[in-house]
Amino acid sequence: MPPPLSPRSDLETHSVENQPPERGDLDLWEGDPLLRRFTAAAGGGPHEARLAAFAAWLGRADTRAAARAAERHPPELRAFDRAGRRLDEVAFHPAYHELLGAGIAAGYPSIAWEGGPGGHAAHAAMVYLQSQVEPGVCCPMTMTHAAVPLLRAGGLPGHWLRGALSARYDPGSRPAREKAGLTFGMAMTEKQGGSDVRANTTTAVRDGAGWRLTGHKWFCSAPMSDAFLTLAQAPGGLSCFLVPRWTPDGARNAIEIQRLKDKLGNRANASAEIEYRGAVADLVGAEGDGVARILEMVHQTRLDTAMAPAGLMRAALSEALWWCDARRVFQKRLADQPLMAAVLADLALETAAATALGLRVAQAFDTGDGPFARVAVALAKFLSNKRCIAVTYEAMECLGGAGYVEEGPMPMLYREAPLNSIWEGSGNVICLDILRSLGRDPACAARLAEELDAGRGRHPAYDAALAETFARWPDLPEETEARWFAERVATLLAASVLLRWQGGALAEAYAATRLGGEAGRIIGALSARIDTRLVLAEAGA
Repeated sequence: MPPPLSPRSDLETHSVENQPPERGDLDLWEGDPLLRRFTAAAGGGPHEARLAAFAAWLGRADTRAAARAAERHPPELRAFDRAGRRLDEVAFHPAYHELLGAGIAAGYPSIAWEGGPGGHAAHAAMVYLQSQVEPGVCCPMTMTHAAVPLLRAGGLPGHWLRGALSARYDPGSRPAREKAGLTFGMAMTEKQGGSDVRANTTTAVRDGAGWRLTGHKWFCSAPMSDAFLTLAQAPGGLSCFLVPRWTPDGARNAIEIQRLKDKLGNRANASAEIEYRGAVADLVGAEGDGVARILEMVHQTRLDTAMAPAGLMRAALSEALWWCDARRVFQKRLADQPLMAAVLADLALETAAATALGLRVAQAFDTGDGPFARVAVALAKFLSNKRCIAVTYEAMECLGGAGYVEEGPMPMLYREAPLNSIWEGSGNVICLDILRSLGRDPACAARLAEELDAGRGRHPAYDAALAETFARWPDLPEETEARWFAERVATLLAASVLLRWQGGALAEAYAATRLGGEAGRIIGALSARIDTRLVLAEAGA
């Protein structure tokens, strides 16, 4: 009879091998050579020190831990106090306030409006950086940034603009004149209209020198903001209004938060359904020009929704590289396995293209190239967000089961990936906007053609694809082909920027795979002619 087996110690049964070390502090600026290169190319070089400091803070292990706490402890609605009086306030985890305060102090909402060169490029880089760590706090900062043109031109009291540009975060719930800094939200969407804001039924009636709004908004972004830009039907037509949370005489405004949305992602940020019950409001601009006014804000927010997916992709790629560099399978590093190297290289191509394209659009905002910016921001938003979903999923798969659990950031990144495509105009709305911009403004079409032509002669696949595209669509396409057209033109635009700003193996691989038939339709399905090691090296991976 064999002797009984002796029990094994816990150390023997649970030794940790072949696992990557803890990531520790990361430097999201120094560790990202493409971000540095493309930010400089876009004109953001004067802001390098501020960007480096913000990136270093965001990459710290304790900052990333705070970001996960903000996401795991979502905001809570406090509709009433204990005596039954309406509060209509939202309570956030302290980490949310910490992250939002740091972003405002760094200049996320204000840097584009400080008057120096490259402000929008620096702002776009901050969007990219913040999106890697905690995208939920981007929403109030993006809205505040985007409100500035309306606050400057709307004939509103000066404390609104001063508060928007302040580098101080003041989360207190009290009248705007008493606060050191302000944040702004947006409330446009109604149930019956969606993207068709002209179908809005919220009404505005005069009340002495001001206005009173009555109606329901299905989505209100950042409901704890100090004021909201909103649309309502006035006697003179659909108009834009600024609705403060507190009235000028120091009372709570008649804005009721009906409920918070239970969202797929973006969990640290609150989104709400609200009711205006005769809420005090100020007219922004003239009666009847509400769509034009609010589109000024949407144009700014679209830059952020075009840049955020690049940050999400970068964070996903970084996680995949960290895992694959440390893991060994079949006597090799996982990153050295040819199939995995192809996946990682393809992820790097998508990330580089989205980063370059977003920063090129930001440069157009800075240089006042309005016709190009108007169509290019829509193209960038459309392409980068559609690709973001595939990139975050494939990066998750690189980690296997470890990528699917909430201990790491991959589930958050995957949940976040669809959002920026939906915000500020979902895919079909964006494609129709592209056709309208090109059809109504010859300058848009001319500037886009110039930008595409600037990439000519740098890669044969690019030249052939450009010629084929112009042959296929000598004029604007039928509406049914709008997505195909937008995808192809946006891909050409991204390739043009990469070929001019980066060149080398990375840019050539993007042109060959996206335009020259050297890849399949899924991430990692690359031709053997693509030098994946060189692509990853040029991406700083």
